[in-house]
Amino acid sequence: MYRAYYALPRSIKGSDGQPVNALLGTANAVLAVCEEHSPRAVVLCDGAEAATYRVNAFPDYHAKREPMPDRLAHQFAIGPQLWKALAWTQVDGGELEADDLMAAYAAKEERALGTTLIMTGDRDLLQCANDSTTILLTRPGSKGTAALRAKDVTELLGVRPEQVPDLIALRGDPSDGIPGAPGIGAKGAVDLLQRHTTLEQVIANAAGEKPRTAAALSENAELLQMFKSIGTVQLPRVRAVADRQTNFARGAKSAELLGMARLAARLRETA
Repeated sequence: MYRAYYALPRSIKGSDGQPVNALLGTANAVLAVCEEHSPRAVVLCDGAEAATYRVNAFPDYHAKREPMPDRLAHQFAIGPQLWKALAWTQVDGGELEADDLMAAYAAKEERALGTTLIMTGDRDLLQCANDSTTILLTRPGSKGTAALRAKDVTELLGVRPEQVPDLIALRGDPSDGIPGAPGIGAKGAVDLLQRHTTLEQVIANAAGEKPRTAAALSENAELLQMFKSIGTVQLPRVRAVADRQTNFARGAKSAELLGMARLAARLRETA
């Protein structure tokens, strides 16, 4: 929703005269995935801007992010009627973040011997890629998604999916307010993890590194462990999702009521 809000012009307005650009962009992006992959069900995940336990552990987490614009908040408020009409399930993580919910649904589907597509623009979720879960990483603008399996994540980042939280801890993540280990950077973090596999082993073998690196690791060991915890997705309990095919006809009626004529026409044609 955020990406669509900033990618599409706010001159796209609905029947109430308010922008619907985020709704339109989100609907079109998910519909494109549905048309290409025919999922048995679609789950839209929402949650806290910053999970409570993450903020309690590290107050600077997400601290510099701007509040949600009112015109986007309005679209979050009216969105559920469209998603429900399309037969897409919307869930809220409460004090957890949407990422945690997506990871939890993927893990549940994996236990049921199913497969999952996680559509996201957040590279933190690359940690979920495995034999049953593919990450559909959204490209900037309206260029669709890149399908990344575990091997693709390793080619992209230089580490395996399960090492992504370790990478976040060492390299840092400016978008989340995580500084990482002083002076190590992305290239240094990848090198350390390729040689030592986990953050714990990197710290345990710090004495064998160059003095500056050794000091950065040993002096910040507890902090880095906390960064890894923050960067690791949580897996709350979630309910199994029944098969629900997208209802294009009902979605078209809802889109029309919201004043989204082009989306309504697209849905009617598909129906």
